[in-house]
Amino acid sequence: MTGRLPWAGRRLLLGLGQTAAVVLLVFALTEALPGDAAVALAGDQPDPERIARIREAMRLDRPAAERLLEWVTGMLHGDLGTSLVTGRPVSDRLAEGLGPTLLLAAATLTVLVPLSVGLGVLAARREGGVVDRTVSALTLAVHAVPEFALGVLLAALFALHLGWLPATAVAADPFVRPEVLVLPVLVLTARPVCTLSRLVRAGMIEAMASPYVAQARRCGLSGSRIRWAHALPNALAPAAQQLARTCDWLLSGVIVVEALFVVPGLGTVLIEAVAARDVPIVQGMAVVFGVVTVLANLGADLVARRFAPRSEVAA
Repeated sequence: MTGRLPWAGRRLLLGLGQTAAVVLLVFALTEALPGDAAVALAGDQPDPERIARIREAMRLDRPAAERLLEWVTGMLHGDLGTSLVTGRPVSDRLAEGLGPTLLLAAATLTVLVPLSVGLGVLAARREGGVVDRTVSALTLAVHAVPEFALGVLLAALFALHLGWLPATAVAADPFVRPEVLVLPVLVLTARPVCTLSRLVRAGMIEAMASPYVAQARRCGLSGSRIRWAHALPNALAPAAQQLARTCDWLLSGVIVVEALFVVPGLGTVLIEAVAARDVPIVQGMAVVFGVVTVLANLGADLVARRFAPRSEVAA
């Protein structure tokens, strides 16, 4: 039956299957956690009645299949459960941290994409030249520095030593004071730009040596038009798929960076939930991150298919 579906339909079905697998995996991993979650949440000297109340609140007194069905049914209606610490809906808690995280991610991608494309095209213009070797050496050096180490170095230099930027976002609204996001954006951009720019460079070198570029030169087209209008679209297909994997990396990188710079986003929410053993929030966050990963890869495959329709993209 899938053979009759168009490529986009098959890819969408695969994305739905991956989303279902993420939900099942999150639930299974939560069930596999050692110890009794109710006893852990009850404190150092748990009272049997308190443990019983927690078990009832977490529905641990019900069969796993019944709890899974109830959880999935709730998610289909936008209900991710209730926080064990605050008693509020998990979706409300995640919504509070979603704004700063989306702002941070959007700012990172806004800087990352044009910078990566620009560096890749610049390095590919003179393969093996001084600019190419310089860009390659700098990207390799920056990629070798872990996010937390780079964040500490940038905070020490620009916040503590020079005083140009705030070191943290404590008591600051990122929407009101966007300068608190400058250092986090620099940290989140540093490593992905190295990988993406090298992919764009490799794709541009291959595209510029292709027959259609040679034909464009024979037709008298300018060098800039050939690079940007003809070679670059064909060089972006592998970079688009790597950008989706970069979004996966950003999910984990956001947690580290938000903790380092005290940005009140989803990373901070997750750290607080783990410290408080608030399992429903951890489950909801894992599902959200998993779904975002699936959607990012689906979008990357669609972009790659658009730029390189003859390439084989798994579906």
